[in-house]
Order: sequence, then structure tokens, then C-alpha cells
Amino acid sequence: MTEAAGTDANAGRVVWAPAKSLWISAMALGAVVGGPISVTWGAFVLFLATTAVTICLGHSLGMHRRLIHHAFACPLWLERIFVYLGTLVGMAGPFGMIRQHDIRDWAQRRTTCHAFLAHRNPIWRDAWWQLHCELKLDRPPTLLIEPRVRDDLFYRIIDRTFMLQQAPWAVLFFAIGGLPWVIWGICVRVTLSLVGHWLVGYFAHNRGPRTWHIEGAGVQGYNVGYVSLLTMGESLHNNHHAFPGSARLAHESGELDPGWWALSAFARAGLVWNIRTPSDLPPRYALRRLATSAHTLRVWRK
Repeated sequence: MTEAAGTDANAGRVVWAPAKSLWISAMALGAVVGGPISVTWGAFVLFLATTAVTICLGHSLGMHRRLIHHAFACPLWLERIFVYLGTLVGMAGPFGMIRQHDIRDWAQRRTTCHAFLAHRNPIWRDAWWQLHCELKLDRPPTLLIEPRVRDDLFYRIIDRTFMLQQAPWAVLFFAIGGLPWVIWGICVRVTLSLVGHWLVGYFAHNRGPRTWHIEGAGVQGYNVGYVSLLTMGESLHNNHHAFPGSARLAHESGELDPGWWALSAFARAGLVWNIRTPSDLPPRYALRRLATSAHTLRVWRK
């Protein structure tokens, strides 16, 4: 994100986003109506497996830790697989994910920012805003995506067609398990992934234990540890705010980070390298450790 004179993280309006709203509404309708009447053991296992793979390898490792934060290195073919799996989460393509993430991170580091970017609303209003609307800042910063990613034809295609990427899998699931597999492998998975991402984001910016405080930042992150296993470690958000470039999100004793476990397995296989952890990052002079409490045990060090 690059700023110009007058760039402002506050002034703007929230507007309904038709494509985004109709997408989540269609997925939710299929899940709510079709889910209870079509559930089978095979469809449920498919839901669990596809959700785990797309959230862990796709959203957490591919989109977040690799594409956005460059927290580790890997071959381009593996990066593309990870990012493609992240696209199947149903939230956005690679450029859309970078845009959503970077504008929010940029705004939250300001002393104040719009309530949309801070999740600073009653929960039901925030749900409507985040799942069905978008923020139009009056004077936004400029997003400059690195040329390596911006000019990648594969990323350009899947970004423009991220919703359509569900179609081949829907055909395959239908051929193997019929309609129950389509509903649970696509509709239920996408709905719970998107709603879960919003819900964790809401709590991770409003309440929970903290080990770290960033001076001058208008929005602090909080750890939502009781769902860290389900989110592949992504709900340890205070840790991430403190060390955004770290590939490891669990810093304290007892914290769970399945994304790190998966990344470590790939490292042992020689498929990833240059993995960055808090001890590898340059010091942040605005970062302050809070007083030790029941929630702040031993800080992990390499």
C-alpha cells in the first residue's frame, strides 16, 4: 500500500456488493436447505477433508503465509497449488485476497480507521457489512501488487474466475457421490469457511487474551485460542499482529498451529525453505510485550 497526500483510513461509505452478497447467499441457501436432508457419512467426511485441505494448505499457507507475507519460500509449482486451494475456499482469488488483507492491515496500523476495517460494530451489523458489503474509502491508498504475482497468467485467470473454480469439483463430486457430495463438498464447505472467517476475524479484533501491544495502532489483535485447531492457527491473531512476517503463529506454550505443523512437514521433505519465525524478523520498536499473565507464558524463540 502506498499513500499520497490526503490518504485517509476513515472517510468512506459502506455499500452493498451484489456479486459478493449473492455468492454467499446462494451458498448459504444450498447449505441450510440441502445440508440437513442430504447428509451422508461420505458427504460429511468429504466436507471435513476438503475444508481442512483448503483452509490449511490453501488459505493459511498459500494465500496468507506465502503470497501475502512471504514467510517461507517454495517452488513456484507448489505455491500455485497452495494458492489455487486457497481460491477454492470461496472468499476471493489471489489478487482479491491481497487487496482485502493489505487494506485492512494498512488501516489497522493507523491511529484510527473506519469501523468496517476495525470490526468495530455490533456483531450483526458487522456480519452484514463483512459478508454482503464493501467499503469505498474516499481517499484510499494505492495497492501495488508485486510484478511476479501480478503478471502471473495462472493467478490472473483464477482471480477472475474464482467462483467458477468450484464448478469442476462440483461435477466430480456429483459423479462420485451424487447431490449430497455437491451440497456438503461445495455449499456447506464454502458457507462455513466464509462465515467462520468473518466470525473469527470479529472476535480476533475485539476481545481475547493478548501478549503484545503495538504502540500507535488503532486496532489491536487478540488470540482466539479455543478455535486455533479449526483455523489452522490463524485465530492466534495477537501473535500475528506482533510478528506478521512469521510463518509460525503459535508463540506460547500450549498454543496450537496446525499450519505450522504442515509447513514443518513440507520443510522436512525439502519442499519449503527460508522459513521465517519471530527471531528472524527485524525489531519493531512500536511493539511492546504486556505484563505476564495466565495467558502470556513463555515466548517462543528459535
